[in-house]
Amino acid sequence: MSAFLIVATLLTATPITLEETRQLGRKNTQALQAALDVAVAQEDQRVARSGLLPQVQLNLGPALQYLGRRRQVYSVPVSDTETVTREVVSTSNTADSYFASLGVSQVVYNRGLWKQLEQAGVNVDATRNQSIEEADTSELEAIRRFFNLFLSQATLDVLNATAQRSEEQLERARALFNAGRVGKSEEIAAQVNLGNDRINIVQRQNLLVADQVQLAVWLARPGTELIQAVDPGVLQQEPAPAPALDDAIKQAREHRALLKALQQRVRVAELQRAIVQGDYIPRVGLSASYSHNSQAPGSFFSEPGYGNIFNGGVTLTWDLFNGFNTDAQSARAQVNIRKAELTFAQTARELEAEVRRAHQVLDGQIASAKLATANRAVAQQGLALADERFKAGAGSTLDVRDAQLKLTQAELVLLQSRIDVEIARYALFRAMGTLNPGESQ
Repeated sequence: MSAFLIVATLLTATPITLEETRQLGRKNTQALQAALDVAVAQEDQRVARSGLLPQVQLNLGPALQYLGRRRQVYSVPVSDTETVTREVVSTSNTADSYFASLGVSQVVYNRGLWKQLEQAGVNVDATRNQSIEEADTSELEAIRRFFNLFLSQATLDVLNATAQRSEEQLERARALFNAGRVGKSEEIAAQVNLGNDRINIVQRQNLLVADQVQLAVWLARPGTELIQAVDPGVLQQEPAPAPALDDAIKQAREHRALLKALQQRVRVAELQRAIVQGDYIPRVGLSASYSHNSQAPGSFFSEPGYGNIFNGGVTLTWDLFNGFNTDAQSARAQVNIRKAELTFAQTARELEAEVRRAHQVLDGQIASAKLATANRAVAQQGLALADERFKAGAGSTLDVRDAQLKLTQAELVLLQSRIDVEIARYALFRAMGTLNPGESQ
């Protein structure tokens, strides 16, 4: 593909900035699913609260009773010492009635229900922190894909510049050949070099399309959409140093959402034990009901003073013995608490190691970027010297080509190093829990 077609393709693409990518990355499919888990946990909290609120039930309607034919035996006394047994066969009949009832019940004290409500609230917080953790992961992946796309675009710029230099070298070699100063082999070599450069451009264009697709899909956009990563403007600046390692670890302990979520999971396990142990304590409740009954629809409405029944009471329930079920459940809950504590402690150690590793990677990438900057300056000087020697007839196309390749390699290494610095910096922020400060507080 020619450079003109590549430029035309990029001009028709939709530009997207790094900030837009970060925002959309926190709203991709995986992050949205984690946010829906928070909504589910909130509804679970409402379910837990419902058991502590008054329970009201209304029942009304007609009732029909059918009595089939039946045989009944009666003993009828005829004297002080004699009885007569008689058998009576009754016919079938139906009887209808009408009723309405209203019942209200209210929990006065149930330790298990109160602990369930508290557990549901802690679970909401834990799920919310887990959602933040997932959003951070999604954002970091979006950042990585954004910089991969920008790297492909910038690499194409470098390769196009290399091809442009090869074209100029070909014209220069051709002119010198026509002037009789160099042989035909110099022109042929320059033409082959230009062809190789154009092949590299076409191959990089394929990678560019793959990077566009990966970023678009991750941001929940159509995979066929052309996207152009806008220059974030940081690659022309000298990279800032990494924060102090001790400060980074401290930030991770305070702000990493995963640590908060796991700490809250420990609390959820503790509350589960409290819920189970609530069965050791009596439960008290109130209940009241009113019902109105009648044998006919007319009297049901016209005689409200008849057929009324009121009930009310206080209920105390105490499980005196349930086959040691509560003991077993309590012991099981204690084991789950220990498991949650071990998971939290191990994850805390792993996160500190992750921060240290990310910090070292950032330091290393910054050092590599500084070296790459110096290498590019030297490579530029080398190419300028090779061009001057070739123009003066003291050098060959091979010398110029070698200097061009060294400069191209130096530029690509510098470009990769600077992008690696930015990705490593955001990876460190993610490990510290400060990738999105507004949500991590």
